[in-house]
Amino acid sequence: MSRRGWVLFLAMSVIWGVPYLLIKVAVEDLSPVVVVFGRCAIGAALLLPWTIARGHLRPALRHWRWLLAFTLLEMTGPWLLLGYAETSLSSSLTGLLVAAVPFVAAIAGRVLGEERLTPVRLAGMGLGVVGIAVLLGLDVGGAQLLPLLAVAATVVGYGTAPMIVTRKLADVPGVAASSIALLVTAVVYAPFALTRLDEVPAAPAPALLSVVVLGVVCTALALSLFFALIHEVGPQRALVITFLNPAVAVLLGVLLLDEPFTLGLALGLPLVIAGCVLATRRNEPRVAETPAVETPVP
Repeated sequence: MSRRGWVLFLAMSVIWGVPYLLIKVAVEDLSPVVVVFGRCAIGAALLLPWTIARGHLRPALRHWRWLLAFTLLEMTGPWLLLGYAETSLSSSLTGLLVAAVPFVAAIAGRVLGEERLTPVRLAGMGLGVVGIAVLLGLDVGGAQLLPLLAVAATVVGYGTAPMIVTRKLADVPGVAASSIALLVTAVVYAPFALTRLDEVPAAPAPALLSVVVLGVVCTALALSLFFALIHEVGPQRALVITFLNPAVAVLLGVLLLDEPFTLGLALGLPLVIAGCVLATRRNEPRVAETPAVETPVP
């Protein structure tokens, strides 16, 4: 992976490890639908003016069908489902479950023939999963079925949405696609959120601040970086950030939410990092038998 790719990768690993903590804090006092609406409204307010000023809105809307599909899979569905799940699941466990995203992306990519999975990359993904299992202990005992299914649906959405970006929205600037998706999601949830706005004045400062940070940093900034990362390293490698996201979520949970610190934290984190390094390696070009003929990489 290139130096720029590593910078974007590490930045996204940290930035998208934070939302689990922020969502957990926010849904303690606010309905998940209010959290999603606030997050999307703030993100759209920041990105949409830039999209309009650059003249990218109208060209992007020509791909409205695929933009709607991306919106549903990346935001409209997953963000509400995550908020609902974290009303009963810990931020650490939620992060662990979302770490299954690269497998969904790998399967989708293999089916679509976008990129082959080398033994080294498969070993890296396996090592990352082992690291996360050690890190969090895979303790799902006592968890209710519906929150687990909500996270599972989120994993499917997160794993397939980037495929739409690379295959159908390659000509659409990332900020333009993000701003439209955020606006659509905010409009969808507005009727439900507006009936619950009485929760906002009564909510404590940490909950309100969590929504603001979610909108500014974890949405507007993060989506801009995520599109750049997808175009730089491809959707499958981009989604390997979900191996490091749980590590960030665990550290924040231990430090700020008093979640338990276990031996798995010390043992699992190095495995997660090693798995990320292997899983993001570039495929070696296939060498043609005849030097004069170049064999394309599928």
